Amino acid sequence: MNLPNLLTISRFFLIPVYLYIFYAGYTKLAFLVVVLAGITDIADGYIARKRNLVTQMGIMLDPLADKLMMIAVIISLLSSGMIPWLAAAAFFIRDIGMIAGAAFFHFRGKQTLPANAMGKLTTVLYYLAVLLILFHVPYATEYLAAVILFSFVTSIIYVAQFNSVNRKTRRLSTEEASPVKKGS
Repeated sequence: MNLPNLLTISRFFLIPVYLYIFYAGYTKLAFLVVVLAGITDIADGYIARKRNLVTQMGIMLDPLADKLMMIAVIISLLSSGMIPWLAAAAFFIRDIGMIAGAAFFHFRGKQTLPANAMGKLTTVLYYLAVLLILFHVPYATEYLAAVILFSFVTSIIYVAQFNSVNRKTRRLSTEEASPVKKGS
């Protein structure tokens, strides 16, 4: 357990705090909780890379904390009528698919990848969409739809990178397991 992992774990505890504040009617204060989660996300990644504290646990928990926070936010926005069910459904299909896929492959011993720049950008764009929705900015829902579409594109890129890394790992382990005889 290190500082970046503690910051990541703190984001899991911010989820019920966000939900309590949101449903108590303090939507703008609830957004500040989401911002705090975003700040801890930035901080944990920066500290982990800067101090060489990147761990497999952090690689798995960091995107999970991001996704669970956004799932909570989307559920709260949907249940309050601030976003349409179709936007929520598209969001859930993508994010639950990513969570399930990551867990499935992790437990099968596949190499997992840390969040890449496109994934982090997607998270920032989601935070901006939430801000626009909570402050009732015109076309905020259309912006959210664009972000959801962008998130599917970043997922496709991530899956391609995941496959490439694991294909190389499988090829290297196969080559090590069956050395070629010299002089044959």
